[in-house]
Amino acid sequence: MSGGEERLLEGNGANLVRERSIAHAVQRALERVYHLETSEPVGDYLHEAREGERETLFVRETNGTIEMAVRVPALGAKEIDVARGDLDPLCQLIEGVSHFVYIAERARAEREATQLELELQAEVDKWVVLAGSLARFDANASEALRARLYEEIAFAHDGEIGERYRVANDLAHRYVRKLERDYVAKKRYDGMRAELRRFYRFGQEEKLRIARAA
Repeated sequence: MSGGEERLLEGNGANLVRERSIAHAVQRALERVYHLETSEPVGDYLHEAREGERETLFVRETNGTIEMAVRVPALGAKEIDVARGDLDPLCQLIEGVSHFVYIAERARAEREATQLELELQAEVDKWVVLAGSLARFDANASEALRARLYEEIAFAHDGEIGERYRVANDLAHRYVRKLERDYVAKKRYDGMRAELRRFYRFGQEEKLRIARAA
């Protein structure tokens, strides 16, 4: 690990005012939806990505303590239009927060988490967060959002990493489509939240089984 990466893990955060504010809102939304204990503010662990770099989570364990840092692209000053605008920078921020919260929760429960498990949950969390931000949410709105998140995309990585992202994207797409069919279309929102909480607490094997069967 380089000296720069060592400093990233000190938890002093970059001065990303807007990004830290949005990250805090995303963190609290995930903790509410999944009924999680409140973790340390993720904004304190955000750092600005280098030019051309995508969201990256840094993790290390020292004397039984998990240390993390999240590097994300700056969002800029432009207003974010969830319904029609470019969602990529915001989605990267949501992914980073999702990883942070998931690792913190797994560490608290003394459970391990695989990289595929992290990516799959982050893909689902993007839909959860963005669907909750829509002024009007119904089956049509969810279908449009789902298409933008899982169909109208391009992958930035090849090889093993790229394949992991593709698998996570495909499985999240299947699972969200099942949520639309079983819950959103029938306006069973309490049932959907219960299902999301159940899915969140499963490990990789059960998550994969449920998503593949969707």
